[in-house]
Amino acid sequence: MEQYFIGLMLSFGANTESGVAVLDRNNELILLDKLFTMQDVQHFFENFSSLKNSQVCISLPWDNSMLNGKWRILSKPYQLVASSENFHNVNDWTQRYSSRGVDYFNTLKEQGVNINRFEIYLTRQALKLDSYFKERSPADCKALQSALKIKYGFHYLPSNMMPMAQLEAIVGAILAKKIGDNINAGKASEKPLFTFNTIPVIRG
Repeated sequence: MEQYFIGLMLSFGANTESGVAVLDRNNELILLDKLFTMQDVQHFFENFSSLKNSQVCISLPWDNSMLNGKWRILSKPYQLVASSENFHNVNDWTQRYSSRGVDYFNTLKEQGVNINRFEIYLTRQALKLDSYFKERSPADCKALQSALKIKYGFHYLPSNMMPMAQLEAIVGAILAKKIGDNINAGKASEKPLFTFNTIPVIRG
């Protein structure tokens, strides 16, 4: 039985902060922190003593690679990438999600750690935590913080605005706890949306 539920909001690069949150079985937030480099992420997992007794959910970071001029020319017809024969995936330019950290996460999975991935915007919709504001704007950040307080009982969150990465990490931890609770209750596991580098992606 899992005792801890870890949510990691992974950014697309070391220049942008990632967030990590850990919940216990009583829905108490026992850790909330910022991470930047993959070395920080590895240091966290390697020093978390109850990792084998935890359920982990890691977000899929968007691939924000710079695209060359050819992309702008090809994009003018506004055709769907998946259904158009004119688009060829050269240098992974049609790749939506970044492969940052996938080798390390696969290593953790091989060591017996329970890991799932999640797409933050789909998970927010599934958990009724989405808003009508622009994604990751100050208004969206405040709406998510208020929703976590009201809908999921995190009344101890501060009144001042928290970093968005940490709030989204809490969303990942909520999803991890939901997965763990379903397993402990003997319920059928949720069907993954798809698999990203051998790890299933769960909506919530």
